[in-house]
Order: sequence, then structure tokens, then C-alpha cells
Amino acid sequence: MKKNGLLHSELNKTIAAMGHGDMLVIADTGLPVPVDVPVIDLAFCKGKISFLDALEVIADELEIESYIVAEELQHRNASLIEKIQGILKKPSEQLTHEAFKDLSKGAIAVVRTGEWTPYSNIILVAGVPF
Repeated sequence: MKKNGLLHSELNKTIAAMGHGDMLVIADTGLPVPVDVPVIDLAFCKGKISFLDALEVIADELEIESYIVAEELQHRNASLIEKIQGILKKPSEQLTHEAFKDLSKGAIAVVRTGEWTPYSNIILVAGVPF
């Protein structure tokens, strides 16, 4: 049994299987999940597990090269972008929410959180630790 770090077995397996350039989405409760993309559901009630809680834990486990958020987040919740930048300290890109949803069709998985704040979604692009 793992004694620390990420304990969710399905999420551990997904991260371990990712290669350079693979994408993992962390989503709020409202983001539509593409039909052929697996969902790792962490939500158990409104606000639990939060987007930032999931991001912090996943960022400790996954080598992240860059990330993508929706442009709308800047207008709806600029403080969240600052918090994301503080956690990741990586290059970022912004797309329209529609383009973000379209790009998420190519993700390895969507990690659904209990986040109840609009546009609290991110695509993490896997890097290489060497």
C-alpha cells in the first residue's frame, strides 16, 4: 500500500501510462466529457474535491510541460489563473472554451472534480523529466 502522495489507484495508473505530449484534463463538474475519453471521477459533493486540490496533487506526480485554460477564465476568475501559475510555473496557452472542449477530445482522461466554479478546467500536457 502506498503511504503518501497520490493514493487514487486509477489516477496513478493513468499518470504512469502517459507519455510526452499526452494530455490530461482536470475539470469542474460542468465540463462535458467527450464520449470516448475515460472519466476519473473525484467529485463526491459540491465543492469536494476542489479543482486546486486535484491540481496540486497531480502536479506533484506528473511531469508537466505546459498547460491550457479557457480564455473565459481570465474574465470570470482571474485569481484562479494566478493560483494555477503559482502551482505550475510552466508555459501556458489560452483557447476559447469551445476550442478547449474540442481539444479535450484528444485527452488520455478527464479528472472530474467537485469544483462548482465556471471555467475551472485545465489541460495538462505531459513533459519528460530528462
